[in-house]
Amino acid sequence: MGRCVGLFKGVKAVGVYEFGGPDALEVIDLPEPQAGPGEVRIRVYAAAVSPTDVLLRTGGHAVRMAGRRPPFVPGMDAAGVIDQIGPGCDGRLHVGQRVIAMVMFVGEHGGAYAEQVVVPAASVVPAPANADFAAASTLLMNAMTARLALDTLGLRAGETVAVTGAAGAVGGFAVELAKADGLRVIADAAERDVELLRGFGADHVVERGAEVAARIRGLVPGGVPGLVDGSDQQGEVLGAVADGGMLVELRGWEGPGERGVRVVPVMVPDRITDTEGLTTLSRQAEMGVLTLRVAEVLPAEQAPKAHRMLEAGGLRGRIVLDFS
Repeated sequence: MGRCVGLFKGVKAVGVYEFGGPDALEVIDLPEPQAGPGEVRIRVYAAAVSPTDVLLRTGGHAVRMAGRRPPFVPGMDAAGVIDQIGPGCDGRLHVGQRVIAMVMFVGEHGGAYAEQVVVPAASVVPAPANADFAAASTLLMNAMTARLALDTLGLRAGETVAVTGAAGAVGGFAVELAKADGLRVIADAAERDVELLRGFGADHVVERGAEVAARIRGLVPGGVPGLVDGSDQQGEVLGAVADGGMLVELRGWEGPGERGVRVVPVMVPDRITDTEGLTTLSRQAEMGVLTLRVAEVLPAEQAPKAHRMLEAGGLRGRIVLDFS
């Protein structure tokens, strides 16, 4: 067990006292959190590992945590069982319920890499009934990012959307949600992922890489009205978008655009308490509209290995930390 913070009933977590590389992550003891008004406490069994966790570990979110003292606990996706409900909740949730939650790790309670987390009840929804905790933990942050991107584009059924990084966690959900919305989808992929993307419903698959914009234009000479840039290629993919169209960015890039193309960054915390939207995503996963993909499940104490694997790239699905 890592450092102990006083003498109390402790909760095992994984966090950092100092920003740095994967080995900055350590097992720590935290005080048992208590659910306040409008909050629930979840006994976490699985927490998905994502790039934003790496950003926290390396100090990229420090500006958002001014005044906070370490340890800092990463993790935005938790799956587990409710074990405490605070006052003022509406009765939608109950103790013992299997749930998934989006967790705002820059908040006072910290992130999902812990045996227990306290989150606003609005960020908690029933887990897909047919998914285990590991699979369930991979859903909300990435699927809601994809949902937000598509809602921002605002395309109508029958229109065409392009998705780069389509084999990735956000990109795969973007393809599946776009098809559920009735859109025509052009996705990019490496050769090994072509069948995967076709299985997600992509109408056309082009080769990924620096020339992806030209390849999309080869299918749609006038350009696509909307593009979700899941590969973070930014200016490299602008050329695929039609005059007056929209490019949605997931890592904060704001342009400049060209030819009247609007570059719009989206941030998933904007939807972290969208209970109805989160519930819909869980139901879509339960119905098989969305595919839950787990790359590997590791014991929580192997979080440094998980971060090294994530940074090495090439994963198909999320690494999950097991807190059971």
